[in-house]
Amino acid sequence: MPMVRVYLPLDSSALDALRRTGEIGPAPVSGHAALPSGSGLALGNDDEEREYAAWSAAAADAAERAATGERRVVASADVDAAVVQPLVDGESGVEVDAVVALPRIASFHVDEQPGGEVADLLWYDVTEIDDVITLVRGD
Repeated sequence: MPMVRVYLPLDSSALDALRRTGEIGPAPVSGHAALPSGSGLALGNDDEEREYAAWSAAAADAAERAATGERRVVASADVDAAVVQPLVDGESGVEVDAVVALPRIASFHVDEQPGGEVADLLWYDVTEIDDVITLVRGD
């Protein structure tokens, strides 16, 4: 079964729900992905460019969701390609037609400082979810 890496913008309440329920949902879940070039998306010339564009778009969405003074959070997850639907040709927006379970999440990307640049997002393993929640809350 082919998998797709999706980037899911989260806020503190979505993180809390993920910790409590073990999933991001309900479906559909909005995110970004670098779908194969045959999908009609034209984000860039190669896979790496499309991945970076999708990740950056998710970080921008996370900034819109973050409360004032809160850090952006993006979850990187690998989901079944059959449940990922592109929203608009030429852009990275997708909907995941299923909840995203915690075991599907590979990592979190969190602002080093609230309102930082995309390049300043720190990488956290999924097992560090409690640390991510603490960081985002500012505890």
